[in-house]
Amino acid sequence: MPTLVLIRHGQSAWNLENRFTGWWDVNLTDKGVAEAEAAGEMLSRKGFDFDLTFTSVQTRAIRTLNIALEKMGRLWLPTEKDWRLNERHYGGLTGLNKAETAERHGDEQVHIWRRSFDTPPPPLEAGSAYDLSQDRRYAGIAIPATESLKDTIARVLPYWEGRIAPELKAGKRVLISAHGNSLRALVKHLSGISDDEITGLEIPTGQPIVYELDEGLAARERYYLSER
Repeated sequence: MPTLVLIRHGQSAWNLENRFTGWWDVNLTDKGVAEAEAAGEMLSRKGFDFDLTFTSVQTRAIRTLNIALEKMGRLWLPTEKDWRLNERHYGGLTGLNKAETAERHGDEQVHIWRRSFDTPPPPLEAGSAYDLSQDRRYAGIAIPATESLKDTIARVLPYWEGRIAPELKAGKRVLISAHGNSLRALVKHLSGISDDEITGLEIPTGQPIVYELDEGLAARERYYLSER
């Protein structure tokens, strides 16, 4: 049966500072590095191995993958990086402290921006310090000004269907290191979670999620590796 493991990147600097991060590129904290190391050690200890890996073009996910693979002795595995596995774009909330944003706009409004399935935050303003239009990794890409979870799903799933699913159907063992919302998109799809229910799903940092799939990639079981 196909093997699929998902890992949300380890704690980032802006996770620690409680700031909206989205597409902005921040690094791992020391705790985030330790989480990635522990994930790789756990995967190795429990007998997991992979044929290829996928990640976003964001440093925190790439480093989490590389650290875990190093612990497994698998840094040589082929890795495909793609912007479609990036975190959800938080638009005009990027860089803001979540608690301060709630004080300014109210808890209810911030909850809607964070947890609504299809209501995006305000768009990023032109000329913002967080404008990525000159970032080489996004050359030729229409960078969104903001995204809801629904918008994130709309870019993640075609990538899943076009690049990742065929590898799994061919019998490849796949590891994906990505972000809270891009992984929620995959979990929603694989586990058949409703639009309403997915808004309450939290994916912790650095904890491998194992999917046991049938040959058609229907989920037979989903669990955190730490629980087995």
